[in-house]
Amino acid sequence: MRLLFNLPHMLRLKATMQSWEAQVTGADQTRMVKHADALGYDMVAVPEHFIIPSEHVGLSGPHYFHSTVAQAYLAGATERILLNSCITLLPLQNPIVLAKALATADWLSSGRTMVTFGVGWIEREFDLLGVPFRERGRIADEYLAAIVELWTAESPRFQGKYISFDDVEFEPKPVQKPHLPIWIGGDADAALRRAAKYATGWWSFLTPPEKIAERVAFIKSQPGYDGRDFDVVHGLGTNRVGEGHAVQDDPHVRPGMSAAEIVDKLGWLTEQGVTVSAVPLPLLSGVEEYLDYSQWLIEEVKTQLP
Repeated sequence: MRLLFNLPHMLRLKATMQSWEAQVTGADQTRMVKHADALGYDMVAVPEHFIIPSEHVGLSGPHYFHSTVAQAYLAGATERILLNSCITLLPLQNPIVLAKALATADWLSSGRTMVTFGVGWIEREFDLLGVPFRERGRIADEYLAAIVELWTAESPRFQGKYISFDDVEFEPKPVQKPHLPIWIGGDADAALRRAAKYATGWWSFLTPPEKIAERVAFIKSQPGYDGRDFDVVHGLGTNRVGEGHAVQDDPHVRPGMSAAEIVDKLGWLTEQGVTVSAVPLPLLSGVEEYLDYSQWLIEEVKTQLP
């Protein structure tokens, strides 16, 4: 089991955020991610939205980064930790520009960049950016195929409804081969079929933890899955965030668990097929307490994980 480092103030969700996190600055985040890197956390993941309609701010908050920009910055501040997203909104971005940005980040980070793609869910965000919301799944599938072509083909060519190119060159290619890891976020059958075809990992959100094994079996039963190694992400406390970022109780976990309780919960998730997880914060007062808690997790929890 690998551990995600929850970097405070990546977003401000009502369901999960503590009040002190809103005061965390970029300088604080830089110090915290360096700390996580030195301690041995495996991954940091950056959420993404471009613009939040006012009617969603109460639950979702207004504060989000451009995931690829943040990943590249955090890579420059660290030496070994992996930089992922959770999630990168694929249909809302030009796939050539996005492929270039991610390949650049992977090249400059010496192969530490990953990406988790999703199709998005806020319809008005799509309207504001001029992208047809009802076509987002088809757009994502086409963009994914085009991005992989740019990353892997010596002379890329692609012909589609939403993007086409021919007689072009594309460098730098990603350092990681055949390309940087692609994971897929989402819980619908379409997302899981996309994961089976293109990805080496799935990031679950609304799937209850007791259903994860069943959904992983669904992924691996699809024609696009070829037996490759496959990661599954489910953070302890993920299901405190419901549909539309609604606040909901999660009977499986509570913040502030003992080390033995956390190890037991993570062991059970491992049995369900989960390979990457995160631990919800207990009630804390600020950055210094969080740094202490993150060290405690490594010393008392990660050392006991298989």
